[in-house]
Amino acid sequence: MLKASNQPVKLLMIALFLGAMAGQTALADDDDDDVQKMSEKAKAFGLISHAEAQAKALSAKPGVVKEVELERRKFKSGWDYEVEIVDSNGAEWEVYIDAKTGKVNSINRDWI
Repeated sequence: MLKASNQPVKLLMIALFLGAMAGQTALADDDDDDVQKMSEKAKAFGLISHAEAQAKALSAKPGVVKEVELERRKFKSGWDYEVEIVDSNGAEWEVYIDAKTGKVNSINRDWI
C-alpha cells in the first residue's frame, strides 16, 4: 500500500524536474563561430586572424566556406580554426588550421 501512495509524489517530482529543465536557458559552446569573439580571442592569444585561417584553408581545399570556428584543442594545448568548406562537387570538408602558426593540420571529408 505504501508503494501506491508514493506514485503521485514520484510523478510530482518528475514533473517539477522537467518543468525546471524546460525553464533553463541552453548553454552555448562559447559562440566560437562568432567572428567578433574569434577576433578578440585571436588578438588576446596571439593567433592568426579569422580571415588568414579562411584563406589558408581555401588554399588547401578550394571551394566555398560554410563556417569557421575557433576551437581549443581537446588532447593537446593550443587552438585550431575548423573551416568547413563545400567543394565544387557539393562535398563537405573540414580543414583544421593551427591558429598559432597557420599550418594546415588536417583535411577531412565530412560525411554527415
